[in-house]
Amino acid sequence: MATPLHFVSSKVYPRLTGGRFNTVRIAFVVITQLLYFGLPWLNWDGQQATRFDFDSMRLYLFGLTLLPQDFIYLAAALIVAALGLFLWTMLAGRLWCGFSCPQTVYTEIMIWIERWVEGPPNQRRKRDAAPWGAEKVLRKGSTQLLMAAFSLWTGLTLVGYFTPMRELAANLGAGDIGVWEALFALSYGGFTWLLAGVLREQVCKHMCPYARFQGAMFDRDTLLVAYDDKRGEPRGARRKQHAIIPIAANVGRDDKPQGACVDCGLCVQVCPTGIDIREGLQYECIGCAACIDVCDEVMDKTGQARGLIRFSTQHAMEQQQPLPSLRQRPRALVYSGLLLAIVALSATGLALRVPFKVDILRDRAVMQRESNDGYIENVYNVRIMNTERDSRRYQLQVESAGLVRVEAPPLQVAGDSVTSFNVALVADPALLPSGSHTVSVRIVNLDDPSQVLHEEARLLMP
Repeated sequence: MATPLHFVSSKVYPRLTGGRFNTVRIAFVVITQLLYFGLPWLNWDGQQATRFDFDSMRLYLFGLTLLPQDFIYLAAALIVAALGLFLWTMLAGRLWCGFSCPQTVYTEIMIWIERWVEGPPNQRRKRDAAPWGAEKVLRKGSTQLLMAAFSLWTGLTLVGYFTPMRELAANLGAGDIGVWEALFALSYGGFTWLLAGVLREQVCKHMCPYARFQGAMFDRDTLLVAYDDKRGEPRGARRKQHAIIPIAANVGRDDKPQGACVDCGLCVQVCPTGIDIREGLQYECIGCAACIDVCDEVMDKTGQARGLIRFSTQHAMEQQQPLPSLRQRPRALVYSGLLLAIVALSATGLALRVPFKVDILRDRAVMQRESNDGYIENVYNVRIMNTERDSRRYQLQVESAGLVRVEAPPLQVAGDSVTSFNVALVADPALLPSGSHTVSVRIVNLDDPSQVLHEEARLLMP
């Protein structure tokens, strides 16, 4: 039972760094959070652009309404996500973890809050080791309060993907939020605070399943953050007069050949998981490239070429060759081909999808009946589901019109609703023999005649 406490106590205080990869990380934090917090407020055709309605079991996605019958598209999306994960991991390792994983993004935000309230890493480390006092309580309390407020905001935003966001905000302002909404917001907010504000790097090192099975998807051509030990070793500090001597002429204090690494330890200090990249490939490395940024700064200051730590592959590092292309990696071509095929089929299906559903059921109370003019009527319950925002008119037509006709006017169905109608199919007993007959019914959207569905009905003749 002592292990989890040890995890929490071994807190990492990553040093702030700059550089091109740090700029990219900040950009990903900003972009992902703008999307997450902004999408629930975005309207599309008069309704929330992205929302899942549990009551009606409908997914609203930028004007597209998906029903439970459209489960195939969810399955396709999950398959694409899985294949994309395999392909991305094989090509770029844990680059997803380092730049856009929610755990990484929220941990970065929590560290920003902590740094803003409590200062740089050295100050935070000393404060954490010092006894409790008024100043420590104030700073620690302020940090946790801001983290909790941000976490609660993330929880409320998540609820806004299931409850209309503007309605939720209005109810929240009036203090009238529902029980389930409050529970979901508090639960998600609590986990955000716990995972990103408290556990942080321990989630990536000990809890994330991706870190455990990624090795099965790696190969020797997977892009990784790598230390060039052939160039960097033997490492060690150098005298000031040797700071700008080219690497081939570098010598140490004992006038022995010396590598490019000055053993400053900055690559360890900036690592959010606290590892030493110079020890080789480690599953704890999330590929954030913070060590690349800080090492490049050191190389600039010592007058040496950048790239002592860089994105590369095991093959490229060992053989000093360029990175492989996709043509040299059959598995990447297979994954890419499957991805493109599934995406193309799904996009085609969505493009050809008719935005209404029809069910035709016999009225069990009436088998068949004879009309005043001697024709035989079969009565059906026609249930039409209109998934579009506007009202639509539908017309039923029988394809064997010479034998059977439909006695029903155009059927009006309000937008985003389901309406049932009683419809009679009428047949001439002189033209159809006794027994059960299959009748093909064509349902046409009169407001858009290109939208057509075909259903079958069983017609009984005495």
